[in-house]
Amino acid sequence: MTHPWFRGVSTPRVLAHRGLVPSDAATGGIAENSFAAIAAAHSVGAHYVESDCHLTADGVVVLFHDEDLSRVTGDPRRIAEVTVGELESLMADRGGLITLEQALDAFPTVRFNLDVKAEEAAVPVGATVAPFAERVLVTSFSDDRRRRALAAASAAGGGIVPATSAGTATITRLLAALSLRSDRLVARALRGIDALQIPERQGRIRLVSPRLIAAAHRHGVEVHVWTVNDPQDMVRLVEQGVDGIVTDRADVALETLA
Repeated sequence: MTHPWFRGVSTPRVLAHRGLVPSDAATGGIAENSFAAIAAAHSVGAHYVESDCHLTADGVVVLFHDEDLSRVTGDPRRIAEVTVGELESLMADRGGLITLEQALDAFPTVRFNLDVKAEEAAVPVGATVAPFAERVLVTSFSDDRRRRALAAASAAGGGIVPATSAGTATITRLLAALSLRSDRLVARALRGIDALQIPERQGRIRLVSPRLIAAAHRHGVEVHVWTVNDPQDMVRLVEQGVDGIVTDRADVALETLA
């Protein structure tokens, strides 16, 4: 059965990567993953927002990509070393901090694609999203981390668990199964997976191929490619059969793929 996260939105799906920060907003100091960036993605009609989860020193899940604050705010401390109040002050003129709870509450029509970046964030993320599981997809490069988040969501009793996409180990097993041309091993690798969210290439290795797309679709799994900002690449990938585009330019993608 298709997870509610996918229902009611046609493909190709456009996933706003860390929200949307148009060039004029970036010039004005607005940061990715900020309240303003999520609001901008919502305002252009993005159904899906891809974001990242870290845990503050006082145990609040916030939407933030990096482990530390240096790139976004110039502060060298790690997210885990600052309180949510301190982070709110640092982000005040950068579009505003947004916590996971605030995002789910303030944007009730947005479906979130959440990458659990920190080990300590896995269980709090799962517990936070449990009441909103029908519009959340949980992912992580670490399969163990995403499974712990899913288990925490299940334990919190939300009724259903969030959708999920494969971590690195699962994708590695899938690629090995494809090279062996073993549909049995492909099925095993994709068990419990709703989506493959991958770059088109990893170094010299091409990940997105007709064989991978066909295998995923055969087992009811979507393929979403990140991070695609060129309109020609968006069209080319969709023509190959991918189901979703993760992009920094959700405005451009929505217009291009309409």
